[in-house]
Amino acid sequence: MFRRKKHILDENIIKNIYKKDRLLRYAEFSLGLLLVAVAFNIFILPSNIVYGVSGLGVIAKHLWNIDPSIVIMIGSVLLLLLSFILLGKEKTASSVVGSLLYPVFVKITETVPNYVNIEGTEPFVIVLFGAVISGFGLGLIFKAGFTTGGTDILNQIVSKYAKISMGNAMFFTDGLIICLSIFVFGWTKFMYSILTLYIISVITDKVILGISQSKAFYIITDHETEIKKFILQHLSHGITVLDGHGGYTGKHQRVIMCIIPTKEYFMFKEGIHQIDQKAFFVVTDAYEVSGGE
Repeated sequence: MFRRKKHILDENIIKNIYKKDRLLRYAEFSLGLLLVAVAFNIFILPSNIVYGVSGLGVIAKHLWNIDPSIVIMIGSVLLLLLSFILLGKEKTASSVVGSLLYPVFVKITETVPNYVNIEGTEPFVIVLFGAVISGFGLGLIFKAGFTTGGTDILNQIVSKYAKISMGNAMFFTDGLIICLSIFVFGWTKFMYSILTLYIISVITDKVILGISQSKAFYIITDHETEIKKFILQHLSHGITVLDGHGGYTGKHQRVIMCIIPTKEYFMFKEGIHQIDQKAFFVVTDAYEVSGGE
């Protein structure tokens, strides 16, 4: 009974999340799909860059002159069916719209390169622009709560049944597809494909998380009072003191946590060193800070 209530509560939370800012989410999703599709037709396809299901479309176009959108659509539908069988209805539902609409957008925008002349442009510049625009588009899609399916589905399947992390699954599936470019296009395109995938992942993260404007400090020191005074009185930032224990020694340790603007990072770090040169601290990006006084 308790599990059933918890399941209903979880479903209600998820429904409320998807209802929030629905029009804005659909707008971001549509714009993201458009950007990814345009980047594919203008930059990725002509440059023979291979990654994901789109990469199979690039290879098919080169070898047999098959419309890439058809290959992407067939691949997406097959992966959706595989997802429904192996991952279930709920996991598959979030990928359906993006999986089916992406190849449609690729087809609709296939004539865009006729109006954009990039002949004579350095290959590196073309790859860079394609990766940045694709990453920005994917970031908007993921930020809106959607996906484009494709190898994202394959990654989940491999992760679940091979008992490996999503990162390793992504390395395996995308790596396998990228490796095909060696035999079809050679080593240069292979290296460009790896570079493209890396830039896309970086830009996607930046769009989803934003550029960090704050840093989170976690400090362990024998001069707790002096450091707290420095933070509270001289930098005028609040702090939280956490209780911790050494993993090896079992010794009780207090951890000072503080969120500061990135522009104050140098002053904060040097101040800690001035007070306690042996202080141990960890600094992480804080992409969003909410609540508190």
